Amino acid sequence: MRDAYRAEMDCQIVHDAIHHRLGWSVEFALAEGARTVGYASLAVGGPWRDLPTFYELYVVPERRSRAFALFDAFVALARPAAFEVQSNDVLSTTMALGIAADIATERIIFRDYLASSHELPGALLRCITPVDDIQAAIAARQGGGEWLLEIDGAVAGKGGILFHYNRPYGDIHMEVHEQFRGRGVGAYLVQELKGRCYELGGTPAARCDPRNVASQRTLQRAGFLPCAHILIGAFPSRTQSR
Repeated sequence: MRDAYRAEMDCQIVHDAIHHRLGWSVEFALAEGARTVGYASLAVGGPWRDLPTFYELYVVPERRSRAFALFDAFVALARPAAFEVQSNDVLSTTMALGIAADIATERIIFRDYLASSHELPGALLRCITPVDDIQAAIAARQGGGEWLLEIDGAVAGKGGILFHYNRPYGDIHMEVHEQFRGRGVGAYLVQELKGRCYELGGTPAARCDPRNVASQRTLQRAGFLPCAHILIGAFPSRTQSR
């Protein structure tokens, strides 16, 4: 069913790795009689250790007319304190917002949309992670690689690609040193990291704090398009069944 979920999402799934980290997730089967028709996921480890958090729901297409009843059964048993869902996961988001007490955006998700063609004279992007380590990270879906951007021999910034998401997505991150900001360096760096991601057989993606307007604009200048939110919030302590 997770394979079916990934195929239906057809995008970077930010919380994909939680399922594979020992002790981080508790999975609940959603059943009608003897037949399992879906699952619901509760994050209980890592940053969610003290706040059991609902983050994913899947119901087979032919039983989605029963989605509210199945979700209510999960909530009654698991009693999640909070939710953290990806807004383009329509079913999980609809269920969560139906009983949410508070709602906020934790991250904005970007997908690749356009090929940019920024030029930066004197620039050199240098990989500082051994190729074998990057390939191992891709195979394990854990970790990734890092690169330094030099301009005329001076280090202007750094960035990387993380692969602990569903295949084939790689999450791009970067930082430009303060004295090089405002010169298009960030957009060039993101553009070049996108290219490295494709060369490694991945599909570039990115996330950004909703308050970081400068980073949002940099990602867009490099050809990324905002496509979803990571929504967070609380569930009431006692949820009434529908």
